[in-house]
Formats: sequence, C-alpha cells, structure tokens
Amino acid sequence: MGDAVRGEDGRWRCPWASGPQYLTYHDGEWGRPVREESALLERITLEAFQSGLSWLTILRKRPAFRAAFADFDPATVAAFTDADRDRLMADGAIVRNRRKVDAAIANAQATVALRQDGGLVEYFWSFQPAQVSRPRSLAEVPASTPESVALAKGLRAKGFEHIGPTTMYAAMQACGVVTDHLVDCEFGGPA
Repeated sequence: MGDAVRGEDGRWRCPWASGPQYLTYHDGEWGRPVREESALLERITLEAFQSGLSWLTILRKRPAFRAAFADFDPATVAAFTDADRDRLMADGAIVRNRRKVDAAIANAQATVALRQDGGLVEYFWSFQPAQVSRPRSLAEVPASTPESVALAKGLRAKGFEHIGPTTMYAAMQACGVVTDHLVDCEFGGPA
C-alpha cells in the first residue's frame, strides 16, 4: 500500500482528502474531466486565487466566488468594468487581491478571444500528456511538468495572466487532464 489512507467509510483515498470539504471535493470532483468552458475558467481562476493560500480557503469561499464572478460566464466576466473591480475588491466573501481580480477579468477576456481558435477547452486539453502511471505516493506527484510549463507559456501568449507552471499543473490535476489520484485511491479510475 502506498500513501493512500482508509477513510471512516472503509474506502481508500489520497491522504489529503480529510475533512468534509476536502472529502467531497476529492470524491466527487478532483481529477474528473472538465470539458465545459465556464467550468474550466472557474478552475483556472480558483487555482490562481489559491496561489499563496490553502485550497481549503478557496473551497470555503467557492460559492461566493461563483456569485461574484457571474458563475464564471466568460462573456459576462470579460465585460466587467472598473465598478465591477471595485465591487470585487470590497467583497469580503472572496479573496480580495487586485492582481488576482484583474487576472480573472483578463483571463475571461482571453477565453472569449480564444473561441475563434477552437476555444479554451480544446486548447487546454491539447496539453494532456501521454498516459503515465498513477503515483503510488505524494512524493511522486510533481509540482509542474513540461506540459504545464508549455500550457502556462501558451496561455500567457494568448493573454492569460497570473498563471504559472505550478498553477497550471494544479488545474490540470483538478480538471482530469492528468490523473494524480494515488494508485491505491479508489476514486482515480483504472491504474
């Protein structure tokens, strides 16, 4: 057995999946393929907001982020004005960081612009690596990969902001582009 841990329900999971919010996120969402534009923009945005914070902080604020950012509808967020920026910066229910707020709006604008070239989903998934073995331990999970480096560089060239290789690797994990559920985790699909 690798680093997977047995939960109170007797099921094996990645060791970080403890506590109700992490458990729900791990079991029902993390690593499952995301192939819808607004859902993908949400994950990229939340990963960027998480930078320097715990993921649990973001999970707890997720409903407020969805309300503040119009359920991450790219066209709506892309049209946000200075008044919207001020509203977001005054919203204590989300993470108030000007650089991250500005990046979220710029990334929505870049998402809309990317539609003429096949769209964000197609572009994001084009960086899926060849099938690799699922990790046995957390020590085998990288912080970034050549694919996440290339994805971050490519998205920046298309106008995306506040994204780097580590943030993009976390988004790739969250959206199922890579499968980093541990090999003994029951929620990661076939090994």
